[in-house]
Amino acid sequence: MKRILGSLLLMAGVAGCTTGALTPDGDSFVYQGNPLIRDRHTADPAPLVVGDTLYLYVGHDEARGDEMFNITEWLAYSTRDMRKWTFHGPIMQPTDFAWASRDAWASQVHEKDGRYWFYTAVEHDEAQGSHGKAIGVAVADNPLGPFEDALGRALVRNEDTDGPHHWDDIDPTVWTEDDGTSYLFWGNANLYTAQLNDDMVSFAESIRQIEMPDFVEGPWIFRRGDIYYLAYASMNEDLGPDERISYATAPSIRGPWTWRGEITGSAANSFTIHPGIARFNGEWYLFYHVGTLTVGDQPGGLGRRAVAVERLHFGDDGLILPVEQTEAGLFSN
Repeated sequence: MKRILGSLLLMAGVAGCTTGALTPDGDSFVYQGNPLIRDRHTADPAPLVVGDTLYLYVGHDEARGDEMFNITEWLAYSTRDMRKWTFHGPIMQPTDFAWASRDAWASQVHEKDGRYWFYTAVEHDEAQGSHGKAIGVAVADNPLGPFEDALGRALVRNEDTDGPHHWDDIDPTVWTEDDGTSYLFWGNANLYTAQLNDDMVSFAESIRQIEMPDFVEGPWIFRRGDIYYLAYASMNEDLGPDERISYATAPSIRGPWTWRGEITGSAANSFTIHPGIARFNGEWYLFYHVGTLTVGDQPGGLGRRAVAVERLHFGDDGLILPVEQTEAGLFSN
């Protein structure tokens, strides 16, 4: 872990090279290739499909200079065709959780029974009894909010798991089975999971740990047909010092999980990478982030990332075909 932190500090000073801006259409813009969002730095993309609309939730990277991370709020975007996007502004800030102090880290919005559950990672306020990252839950009746704390305290605190450091409880992803049973997965260094109760803010069982090769962080659960997929940010020192996106499959949400290899390699100019996967209008998409966008006087890098997107394809055996990260993106032809 010391080596990982050293790499983080080293990468924080690496500059990116891509520039861009919104097209002059109010709060809407047209996709022009990768990065997808070009007027501000964004990270940790989390797509959600509701009817004919894909919503995209991101963290707003605002680190300056040699700052490692300064993620101040969660932003929302939407599209109906993957070409024209609408910016909806911030949906929450970390301090909207009265027990949190800062850090709008990775999140996922999940629809269940007509309500929208926002699972996210924030820094717990030490004055309120916990130190380190924690998972909170907010809820709304609309995918764009307003979101409000659904529990009034953290769903998972650092003390609830036996991790190697104080930021092992991050990056929640949630899945609901056809019978209505829901599960939460999360973690850094360790991968955790537990079944949720019907109230979506408490657990029906003890937290358990899943062993996954090269797991670092950023789990994302989805299903295609009868196969469950777990994508995540991985690290293999033999391949390089940066995170990549790997995945495993299983016949059930409870496993057993079989490691299948990489979906895509490391992100350009970014130590971190974070998968968000969704099927929309009959096609599958992989959202991730890179560090190549310059905004104003701030070049891309570790704490100034930029969301990108590529199509995701599967073989006849259900395995994911490798994804090439491109500047052209979705509409290169």
